[in-house]
Amino acid sequence: MASHPVTRTYLIKTLGCQMNVHDSERMAGLLEEAGYVRAPADAAEADVVVINTCAVRENASTRLYGNLGLLASVKENRPGMQIAVGGCLAQKDRGEILDRAPWVDAVFGTHNIDVLPVLLERARHNNAAQVEIEESLKTFPSTLPSRRDSLASGWVSISVGCNNTCTFCIVPSLRGRERDRRPGDILAEIRALVDASVIEVTLLGQNVNTYGVEFGDRGAFSALLRASGEIEGLERIRFTSPHPAAFTDDVIAAMAETPAVMPSLHMPLQSGSDRILRAMRRSYRAERFLGIVAKVRESIPDAAITTDIIVGFPGETEEDFLDTLRVVEEGRFASAFTFQYSPRPGTPAATMGGEVPKEVVQERFDRLLDLQEGISLELNRALVGVEVDALVLADPGRKDGATDRMSGRAPDGRLVHFAVSSGGPSVRPGDIVTVAITHAAPHHLLADSSASGGTFRVRQTRAGDAWDAVHAPTPTLLRSTS
Repeated sequence: MASHPVTRTYLIKTLGCQMNVHDSERMAGLLEEAGYVRAPADAAEADVVVINTCAVRENASTRLYGNLGLLASVKENRPGMQIAVGGCLAQKDRGEILDRAPWVDAVFGTHNIDVLPVLLERARHNNAAQVEIEESLKTFPSTLPSRRDSLASGWVSISVGCNNTCTFCIVPSLRGRERDRRPGDILAEIRALVDASVIEVTLLGQNVNTYGVEFGDRGAFSALLRASGEIEGLERIRFTSPHPAAFTDDVIAAMAETPAVMPSLHMPLQSGSDRILRAMRRSYRAERFLGIVAKVRESIPDAAITTDIIVGFPGETEEDFLDTLRVVEEGRFASAFTFQYSPRPGTPAATMGGEVPKEVVQERFDRLLDLQEGISLELNRALVGVEVDALVLADPGRKDGATDRMSGRAPDGRLVHFAVSSGGPSVRPGDIVTVAITHAAPHHLLADSSASGGTFRVRQTRAGDAWDAVHAPTPTLLRSTS
């Protein structure tokens, strides 16, 4: 009697940015196409664990080897279990990963995630670890099959790599120079996502507003925003991240004139000091940045603008830091991702000298955080009493007695928690709820239905119907037409 092959399970741990989330969805799609099925969230139950790494922050290596250390003991008790490491740190460290964690079975880079199933099979067959790192892009990730983590939202990569030379950033050496996809391929992928229930997409690139330079069209990104907005059934469009040096008025016009483009903008500042911006090789100055912010707010008054800021870059003085505080006060950001500078080997900044003492960096970081938290709270409090349309997220949120607290994203990207009573209207992930904001905190808004009259409105969507059809966020396996 013939025996049937045992189905192997997988789990992917994603560390890092949205591009890594996008890549992890492709890894999952590849594994499922190869016959694997997703395991529960517990790594102890998975036959294959893939760690998709980041290399941007100093603790990236610590996080990786901490995860690998925990998995070593799990693997000892699971004969046949495999561990794979991919992403930016794998591209950077290569064979060093096996030196430090010889129980790893496969290592692959950012340019060849498509080899993951083959490396796992080869490692199993040869009973030896496999390492394959390409120096340039082999297969555009968006052409690979995908297993999405959301039925309502999708990531769409419009480019990979980066042509900038920021002195603190290691991404260009790991992801390579910018490569742009053709607009037709991108729009075809968006249409396929919409056909599969998606109502929101986020366009991804290391620098989205230089999209099109590779094929000679400097207006390509604004045209892409407008064309995406014409796709029937696509309700929300977001993008990340633009570079201030390349931000042009035609993009602002496209944002303002395309209803599906959401009133939100994430644009990294990094520093408010022109002297530090020069040292960072950020090819704009503080007034240029604030000028873009002013133009966006003039065209899109309700836009929520968020940013990234690095504290303690080599040579940063108190005067430089005060310049950053000034720009934060003028910029009135809805939120800011704030980081203490950490040197990355292989970047020019790592050898600059002028290290700022840790206690000084911490003190400045705390002052920046206090300022930004106050601004965020003030801006959020201004929304109390305002109705917002929130796209309901899959996370069911906290439960408080007979009341379920669910969460959603407002058009401007703010996180909204809202209460759903057991006798109230049915709300599914992917639906749109219209709620009145009753309370505000620096990082979220709260809609307490009892305080606002006890009712809210629900608009059922195709994404909510898809949730009902599967009773869980089990995404569809897709392959782009590009």
